[in-house]
Amino acid sequence: MNIDQLEAFIHIVQLKSVHKASKALFLSQPTVTARIKSLENELNTELFSREGKNLILSQQGKEFIPYAQQILQAYRDGKKQLSKESAQNEIVFAANTITSHYFISYALSKWKIQNPGLRFKFISSSTDDLISKLLNHEVDFAFIRLMSNEGIHQEALLDNSVHLFVYPGHPLINLEEITVNELANEPLVFFECGAFDWGLIYKLFEVQQVEPKIEFRVDDLEVAKSLIKNKQCIGFLPSLAVKKELEKGELIEIDTTTLISIKQHIYLSYIKNERVNLLKDCIYKSAEHFYN
Repeated sequence: MNIDQLEAFIHIVQLKSVHKASKALFLSQPTVTARIKSLENELNTELFSREGKNLILSQQGKEFIPYAQQILQAYRDGKKQLSKESAQNEIVFAANTITSHYFISYALSKWKIQNPGLRFKFISSSTDDLISKLLNHEVDFAFIRLMSNEGIHQEALLDNSVHLFVYPGHPLINLEEITVNELANEPLVFFECGAFDWGLIYKLFEVQQVEPKIEFRVDDLEVAKSLIKNKQCIGFLPSLAVKKELEKGELIEIDTTTLISIKQHIYLSYIKNERVNLLKDCIYKSAEHFYN
């Protein structure tokens, strides 16, 4: 029995998928499956029953979970104990791209001022990659969207709901309520990324059997905002990214709640540990001040 086998076992239990576990571990599926088979041979029992390509946790597997977790935790604790003194003062955290650009750049200097004895290491990546880093204990906490994962604790921190934005002087500003047809007549920019489900907006037009005028499709928020500010189009954008433009009056939010409401948050996400508690109050205060 070795640590690699136990990590493969726990990842499959937490992610409920060999495919997802292999991605999280940066291994091929046959390698992960082979590690599980070797572990079962060591234990002389089946941890999973096999139904086609799926592995279903057996009763013996359920009973083994706490022991595997204890062994892995003891291993991690041992690594921490052997770490250098300087490493113990380093906080490693991560965020998805939007949070990195618009919140972390604001908050990190404030965290450092309030915690001068700590050093910070920051990683920006996709949500899927950050989930893997959390499960592998490569980061102490991360800022990501809501996920369905029993192994990760999440607390709503930042409102990143999606709203419609236009430039100052746009005709829609004067309307008390807009219709889908009026919206469909406007040139639109679609900021296309994993931030939210664009299908909801497509559905809005589809139900009314009208075709939206999507003039631009971009994967960069700054480009999308620039197009709107330059009066080329209007667009739906995540609110976290437009705070400064709203304060300066460069963008105007249009109320579309009678048509569509896309609520979403950025979550402080972690596997419970003491390092999160060192900064939790500081994190929440910076989030509160970010909106004031």
